[in-house]
Amino acid sequence: MPGSAGPVLWALPPVVLLCLFFLYPLALVLRQSVSPDTGGTSLRPYADVFASAAFREALGTTVWLALAATAGCLLLGFALALVIAFVPFPGARAVARFVDVFLSFPSFLVTLALLFVYGRVGIANGLWTGLTGAAEGPFRFLTTPWGVLLAEITYFTPFVMRPLLAAFSQLDTAQLEAASSLGARAPRIVRRVILPEALPALASGGSLVLVLCLNEFGIVLFTGAKGVTTLPMLVYSKAILESDYPGACVVAVVNVLISVGLYALYRMVSRRAGA
Repeated sequence: MPGSAGPVLWALPPVVLLCLFFLYPLALVLRQSVSPDTGGTSLRPYADVFASAAFREALGTTVWLALAATAGCLLLGFALALVIAFVPFPGARAVARFVDVFLSFPSFLVTLALLFVYGRVGIANGLWTGLTGAAEGPFRFLTTPWGVLLAEITYFTPFVMRPLLAAFSQLDTAQLEAASSLGARAPRIVRRVILPEALPALASGGSLVLVLCLNEFGIVLFTGAKGVTTLPMLVYSKAILESDYPGACVVAVVNVLISVGLYALYRMVSRRAGA
């Protein structure tokens, strides 16, 4: 039918743009990952990368940092969302709005703020040396894996708080009043009434944070943490510092596959949560 070509013509431009700016670069990365420097097509770059201790260490560091940061974000985000949603205090609405604004901040900005506070010449070390007369302050954790973990928890916690606050806003307050009138204390109300309603939002926010942490590059780079090499940092190191483009593309392909798998999990959880 003549009119049947209309939807196809409307869909053609976005499909072309998607292929040109997204799928084509990915195809180039995939092709480069099987194109060793010696020429030809081979899986040798994959064998070399998988056999290297640097890749295994980067993979392990990436996974444990992402899991630890996600756990920290879930605990801190749940506690902060509870306070904002159920503990009346002046400015609660402004704080909730700030959470939305915080989501637009670049990750390096949070890391830079932490450097001002806990860096070698930061405020905390400056106060310590000023009070004690010591040559250096005791706060040196920011350039360690724990500093990276702190920065990631600080930055990604609002990504958990946002769906939680939305879920809490839909919670029937009559359930809370009924539980309170029956003598239930706050911890029991949280455990029996609020937590079951918050589980879908926690799962959705947690899975999103896990994906974002696995791909985080700016925080690791700006903290200057020595010995902390994640998969994105390994891609940077191999491509920029070592000029090992096949190896960098292999690591990038692995990172993409893990991210796509986790994103699929995030979308599945989000659909079940109604997000």
